[in-house]
Amino acid sequence: MTQTVYLALTDRLADWEYGHVAAQVNIQHFQQQPGRYEIRTVGLSLDPIRTVGGVRMLPDVTLADVSVEDAAMLVLPGGDGWEDTSVAAAFGELARRFRAAGKPVAAICGATVALAGAGLLDDVAHTSNFVGALGSYGGASMYRDERVVRDQGVITAGGASSLEFAREVLAELETFAPRTLQAWYEWNREDTAEAFGKLVASVQD
Repeated sequence: MTQTVYLALTDRLADWEYGHVAAQVNIQHFQQQPGRYEIRTVGLSLDPIRTVGGVRMLPDVTLADVSVEDAAMLVLPGGDGWEDTSVAAAFGELARRFRAAGKPVAAICGATVALAGAGLLDDVAHTSNFVGALGSYGGASMYRDERVVRDQGVITAGGASSLEFAREVLAELETFAPRTLQAWYEWNREDTAEAFGKLVASVQD
């Protein structure tokens, strides 16, 4: 059965922070179980949003229509829209629903504020752009100054680490075999013929 990876759409979404995740979840190349996942976008309403790059995007569903039971993960890309506390609170509540159901959540850049505000970073290792960006919350002692952190089904990253963020999302979903995931990451990081050859070989052995 195909499971849904929900991708949050907020005004002034950071275009570069979700691309690797959406593409590699939805594209069938190199996956262990092609067709296992699909991307669906979720917004506060069905009204279109505009990213920081000026791209117009249309949500598939609203928060109220999200089926957590059939979901695989909630992904929260960053952007300037998270400065709106009502946006952070609404998506933070959705993230709480996912965690209550034992489902993973992933947030990058400004979206980590929503997880902190929802209390979801109080007892897991995590990161963000910098610890001060998360405001006053109960998990400051669990903050790690790293590009990406994955702990107990919660994935967090800074805004300059979209590739590492995608790697950990794909690892959590077991989209690729471990060897393929490492080769995919190396190819995107190094952009060499040798690295691409390793990626192709990883699914041929």
